Amino acid sequence: MKVQINTDKNIEGSARLESYFSAETEKSLERFQDKITRVEIHFGDENGEKFSLHDKKCVIEVRPVKLQPITVTEHAETLEKAFSGALAKVKKVLTTTFEKIKEH
Repeated sequence: MKVQINTDKNIEGSARLESYFSAETEKSLERFQDKITRVEIHFGDENGEKFSLHDKKCVIEVRPVKLQPITVTEHAETLEKAFSGALAKVKKVLTTTFEKIKEH
């Protein structure tokens, strides 16, 4: 499973940020490791310099083997909260998707 981190022009992408979010993603999605080829995480700040609640956005796109990509989005006041919310959503969707496949 390959993890790729992308940021928009308003968020400074650092090696520390990339390694932290990659490690958290791999740890969280470990049980799906053999069913996923790639995970793309996109971080954005929708208001740039201006202050606003819930302006940080995290979009996670997961590419399961032989299935269409799954995308979830979460908005929050910090990148960490947006990431955590999006990761929880993607885990729930993946669990449901793979359970349905197993039933058929």
